[in-house]
Amino acid sequence: MNLRFRNLRVRATSLAAIAMFAAALSATTASADTFENTLLDIQHRWAEANYHESGKAQKDAFEALLEDARAFAEANPQRAEAMVWHGIVASTYAGVKGPFGALSLAKEARDALHAAEALDPAVLDGSVYTSLGTLYSKVPGGMIGFGDKNLARDYLKKAIAANPDGIDPNYFYAEFLFEEDDYAAARDALLKAQRAPKRPDRPLADEGRKAEIEALLARVNAKLGRSS
Repeated sequence: MNLRFRNLRVRATSLAAIAMFAAALSATTASADTFENTLLDIQHRWAEANYHESGKAQKDAFEALLEDARAFAEANPQRAEAMVWHGIVASTYAGVKGPFGALSLAKEARDALHAAEALDPAVLDGSVYTSLGTLYSKVPGGMIGFGDKNLARDYLKKAIAANPDGIDPNYFYAEFLFEEDDYAAARDALLKAQRAPKRPDRPLADEGRKAEIEALLARVNAKLGRSS
């Protein structure tokens, strides 16, 4: 074979390989972008439903969101982020739906969150710990449900260790402490939650959470006999 033709063939093969690699890289990047965009959309819709809706409109919003969160998790079984948000949506919906069907939603949330924990317990700054701690705290225990205050405390402490300055772990730990009548510690956690850094991609969630912090802080100060 003529050396020049052979070099041309090698060059063509190399260019084809580069083109295939570039196409594969582009597809991977597009897939990653799609995942992140879907995750952010679920987070935004959750905040909208949780803080801006009420009554039947809120239930309808969460019902539709849960269907999408389930599908997202099923399509990404190895991504802990998808599992976490499936759990968060299911647990929040359980809280607004009322007694009928709430326990089955809480169990669905628990299973999704434990699946996320098995994949990556540190995902999303320890959000799985915050969510599990809150779930175990709020679900009834005994013969009714699977609630467990000791597990709740353990998970919430893990959440604080994973994200000590975060708004969510400090708020939910404060809420737990308030329910345990530990008002001084609850106040400390709430003041820390107030100082949490902003999340630029989740302004609506931050706005709603800050309002919850203010409301709970007022109740804590009343218990402590403080004006502020």
